[in-house]
Amino acid sequence: MPIYALRTTSNREDQVFDFVKVNVDRKGLRVYSVIKAHGLRGYIFLEAESREDAEESYQKVPYARGLLPAPIDYKEIEHMLEQVKVQVNILQGDIVEIISGPFKREEAKVTRIDHAKDEVVVELLEAAVPIPITVKMDSVKVIRRDEAAAEEIMNRESVPEENVEVKESVEEVMKEGEETTKKKKKDKRVVEEVDMTMDDDDFNINL
Repeated sequence: MPIYALRTTSNREDQVFDFVKVNVDRKGLRVYSVIKAHGLRGYIFLEAESREDAEESYQKVPYARGLLPAPIDYKEIEHMLEQVKVQVNILQGDIVEIISGPFKREEAKVTRIDHAKDEVVVELLEAAVPIPITVKMDSVKVIRRDEAAAEEIMNRESVPEENVEVKESVEEVMKEGEETTKKKKKDKRVVEEVDMTMDDDDFNINL
């Protein structure tokens, strides 16, 4: 997966880092991680599907000054990485590379995501028997994605249109019920008022 170096105003790396993460989430960009390198001023790094996605991630971001012309290799910055690498776009079914711990450099498939604990469960691709392994999100980087499967997952997680229609229908029924109840109460008050205005002559019967 290409990694692009984004130039920033010196000492403004943290602010650009935060703004870019927000942009990626809001726009649904194919930027899989944002990386801040320890001790390196004036740059953050974007791991993205394409240069276009990387460029879109910092549009209108203060203190962002543009990408370097060519992508860089992960090994060039590996020794500088601080543990603030944030996965901003990881999905079940993604193929990832483990970048720290005993399984470093192993490829694996994401089988479950625990956002509350900031963890993912993966299965090693080269293992003879698939064994679930739980690692922190910042311990993996996405290297491949099945776009069709990802779209299916996203659709499954979104609210179906039918549910919206059902909700609207229920609200309409409740509203109609309230209006009917109000009308019945009004009719009852009218009847009571009519009864109270009647005098004894109204009940005289001539035989």
